[in-house]
Amino acid sequence: MRVVFDTNVLVSSLMFPNGRAAAALDRLIDGRDQLILSKPIIDELLTVLARKFSRDADALARVALLLAELGEMVIPHPRLALLHDDPDNRILECALTAGADAIVTGDKAMLELCQVGDVRIISLRRYLAT
Repeated sequence: MRVVFDTNVLVSSLMFPNGRAAAALDRLIDGRDQLILSKPIIDELLTVLARKFSRDADALARVALLLAELGEMVIPHPRLALLHDDPDNRILECALTAGADAIVTGDKAMLELCQVGDVRIISLRRYLAT
C-alpha cells in the first residue's frame, strides 16, 4: 500500500517508540507499505521536532536521512485549499500527486473528508488493522 502519513503520525512514530504510530513505521521499515513524502511534509516535521521536542541539528539530519531511505519523494501539484489548516492541504497534495492508496491521520477535519479523488483517508487504528 502506498501511504502518506500526516505530520502528527510521523512525529508520534519517531518520538514514542512503543506507540501505535511506531507500529505503523515498522510496516514501512519491513517493506510492507511504501511511504510517500514531499518536501513540505518533511519541512513541517523537522520544524515540529525542533520546536516542540528540542531536537538538535544532528537529530534532525538523522530523521531526514531515515525518511529519505524509507520514502518516495514527490513534487506535489496542483496547490489545494480544501482544508482550513494549510499544512493539511500539503498532505492532500502529496497523496494526490503520488496516486497514494491512503492518507493515515488522526486529524478530524481530514478524516471527515473520507476520501479525496481515489485516496482514502483513514485513521491510524484502521491502517494498522489492514
